[in-house]
Amino acid sequence: MAAQDQRVGMARLPDGGRVAYALTGSGPFLLVAPGWLSHLELGWALPAERLFHEALSAGRTLVRYDRPGCGLSDPYDGPRTMELELATIDAVVAAVSAVPAVSAVPAVPAVPAVSADADPLRLDLLGWSLGAPVAAQWAADRPGTVERLVLYGGWASGAAIGDDDSRRHVVGLLATHWGLGSDLLTDLFAPEADPGTRRAVADYQRAASSRETAVSLLRLSYDIDVRAALPRVEAPTLVLHRRGDRAAPFDQGRVLAEQIRGATFVGLEGRSHLPALGDAEAVVTEVRRFLGLPRLRRAVPSGLTARQTEVAALVAQGLTNRELAEHLHITERSAESHLERIRLKLGFRSRAQLAAWYVATTAPK
Repeated sequence: MAAQDQRVGMARLPDGGRVAYALTGSGPFLLVAPGWLSHLELGWALPAERLFHEALSAGRTLVRYDRPGCGLSDPYDGPRTMELELATIDAVVAAVSAVPAVSAVPAVPAVPAVSADADPLRLDLLGWSLGAPVAAQWAADRPGTVERLVLYGGWASGAAIGDDDSRRHVVGLLATHWGLGSDLLTDLFAPEADPGTRRAVADYQRAASSRETAVSLLRLSYDIDVRAALPRVEAPTLVLHRRGDRAAPFDQGRVLAEQIRGATFVGLEGRSHLPALGDAEAVVTEVRRFLGLPRLRRAVPSGLTARQTEVAALVAQGLTNRELAEHLHITERSAESHLERIRLKLGFRSRAQLAAWYVATTAPK
């Protein structure tokens, strides 16, 4: 399975705000409703997350998006509600409806127009963490759109996540100390990851949103309740949950499966809440089996030369092209050429992606 590039476009919400989405792969659409925070560009630079999404992109056109106020999407300071979550998916689906899911996906239009008389797009839907109850609600409300539904690490009622005191403590910590709070949640979300990966994930979360957005989305996670919607889900459903997940109770995965008619529940070993960390291959294997896709294997994309690795390290330290050239005793044009070759080899678009990749792959284990 060859390394892929992602194609980024913009969808428009009813209020005019823009939501960023990315496409990878080819074939029928598989839409991912994200967890708590996301950043399409920086997430693509984290090796584990990229491998996870590339594996799901083999045989599918994978659609990912950043919520309003997160990642590449427009800023947003309004209320966080289920209605906004559903409207966001609606906007992304309307946008990608104009992009053919065929063997080669063309350049993504910024805000494609979709005829009101067009047949609704049918797609597979995967929701994880906060995205799981959102995906379940969307599937219940739009039964003619979802072919198959996958829920990972989710919950039916956010009130089941910890107790009142623990929820207040976490929200208060995030509100008063975003850095410390994101570190705490990273340890909760990724206890099996090595220190370099945890550091990269924590940095990624802080870059993905403001403190205010993180707090608002966490509160939404605790407030959300989709128990009334679950019996209305008609799509064949797979529910996955890791037994040692401390961020989302294992029993809540069972509730999702029990309340969705005919759903299959698979308990996975491991403690990581993030699906791309821990035994990610087990998650990918179950998802691909459910979607009727063959199992895949691939290695982390790298293959940088010693000089390219040196350049990547300097970029991670924050050096400009001019400073790179001075440090390496080369011309500034040569430094730019090194960066361009690295970018093409890894499929990155920015220095920030390269820096995030280097930190995640070279920090002490």
